[in-house]
Amino acid sequence: MYYKVTLEDKVRVPPNRLGEDLERVILNVLQEQLEGSISKEIGIFIAVTGILDVGEGELIPGDGAVYYDVRFEAIVLRLALQEVIEGEVVETTSFGAFVSLGPIDAMLHVSQISDEYINYDERNGRLVCQDSKRSIAAGDGVRGRIVALSLNEREPRESKIGLTMRQPGLGALAWLDEEFEEEKKRRSA
Repeated sequence: MYYKVTLEDKVRVPPNRLGEDLERVILNVLQEQLEGSISKEIGIFIAVTGILDVGEGELIPGDGAVYYDVRFEAIVLRLALQEVIEGEVVETTSFGAFVSLGPIDAMLHVSQISDEYINYDERNGRLVCQDSKRSIAAGDGVRGRIVALSLNEREPRESKIGLTMRQPGLGALAWLDEEFEEEKKRRSA
């Protein structure tokens, strides 16, 4: 889930940028430091959106920079185990699909797609359910539940998120639309 949060931090303004607009410099420094990073307590930083307050600057002997206490707003993505999310399939492989959740990808293993046996159609880049012939490919929207979550603050690319679609109400969005229409017809008959 995406959140708009208000945070506080101490920001170092380098000496070569002291003559520039202070808020703009602080915003640039925060954007460079935080955007794309992960904090297990706060989440995945999407964007630093604005500076709310800048305190008095402090000097540290031996460092020509000025340190400011800053209150700012940011957009973060916080993921939680068992959370239901929607994303887009960005790649399929013989062992599953990678699903984009925006700033980070999750893994949907073939064993978590359906109760059916799954075949990999390498030529068309699709994962196909053996009995129903339903498939998922790059570009398809999916709804899944987070079943594994390991965020790596030091190396965000090493983070691991596992999904399942093997529960009612989860699956490829096209599959869910079909099921909804079938249910609607059955109720009206």
